[in-house]
Amino acid sequence: MTGQSKHILLLASSPRSLVNFRGPLIRDLLFAGHKVSAGAPDITPELQVRLQKMGAAVHETPLQRTGAGILADIRYGAGLQRLMARERPDIVLTYTIKPNIWGAFAAWRLGIPSVAMVTGLGYAFTEGGTRKLRQRLVRGIARRLYRAATDRNRKVIFQNPDDPRDFVALGCLRDETKIAIVNGSGVDLQHYVRTPLPEAPVFLMIARLLRNKGVAEYGEAALRVLAKYPQARFLLVGPFDEGPDTITRAELDRWANGGLEYLGPSSDVRTVLDQARIFVLPSYREGTPRSVLEAMATGRCVITSDAPGCRETVHDGQTGFLVPARDVDALSKVMEIAINDPELIACMAEASWRLARDRYEVGAVNREVMRHLGL
Repeated sequence: MTGQSKHILLLASSPRSLVNFRGPLIRDLLFAGHKVSAGAPDITPELQVRLQKMGAAVHETPLQRTGAGILADIRYGAGLQRLMARERPDIVLTYTIKPNIWGAFAAWRLGIPSVAMVTGLGYAFTEGGTRKLRQRLVRGIARRLYRAATDRNRKVIFQNPDDPRDFVALGCLRDETKIAIVNGSGVDLQHYVRTPLPEAPVFLMIARLLRNKGVAEYGEAALRVLAKYPQARFLLVGPFDEGPDTITRAELDRWANGGLEYLGPSSDVRTVLDQARIFVLPSYREGTPRSVLEAMATGRCVITSDAPGCRETVHDGQTGFLVPARDVDALSKVMEIAINDPELIACMAEASWRLARDRYEVGAVNREVMRHLGL
């Protein structure tokens, strides 16, 4: 396929992610002379205009994003097959669980090669949670469907070395020759630029308000640290989520009453990153956390979990700190170190920016993705 213009159909479960996470990939594909069609549910007129201005064709693909409603998912898959039959793409590229599964089935039925990007194993594969019986059911269904889907994929792209090992061990992927690994989604170093660190000890977490993102640990650690260091600030940015693992309003109110500052969702996280000295993401598992890459690109020290996807983004003790997932004690202790040793944090921030530049620059990541697509 190399050297030939191809039509790539990119399928997502979140329309905003097409611009925020895949915008640079769409632009690079178009710049290389390929045609790009993008499909997602609930595409707003504003997002449609932005994608069309890039040069992509836009298609609505109705999807129930959360839940295990099999009939709704089958209807989604049938809609994808109709779209592919009409548009006849040369390659179907999907990411997140439902597009990965149902996109693979639809493409296979039409003889179109498909490539799945597994950007994290997520709720369906993360142990624990508040609804364990439901989670076990969802996990079992997801594994069987993923195994059938990856049998039909030409390639499966992962964002860290832990996910493919676990994927194979869980029975979700039988042919290990299909595995490819890239450094996350990359980060645009022209958009997220390094900015000066504030002098004050300001911690920031940006995430959907889900338990498996470590939001509860961040909130509890904030209360402990603020009791000893009232001069510190703890900012939390992100939307409430409709998923089964969501943080409750009552929990958030309790942390806010103790001093945590909830700023709600943000359409441009650069403004809040500028306010922070230390970025925190105590997630239980990620593909490669985009929020961490953005923080690194702006020159922030990072505290994150010694967990799949997260641990690759930090050189422990050099660019930030790794702490065990679900461990409020460990998290609060490194937060205290960050408050008491500002010179160390400044050195870590510099090293963190260099790591973003050398490993996660979006153009280099996109070139790897395109190579795995055979472009």
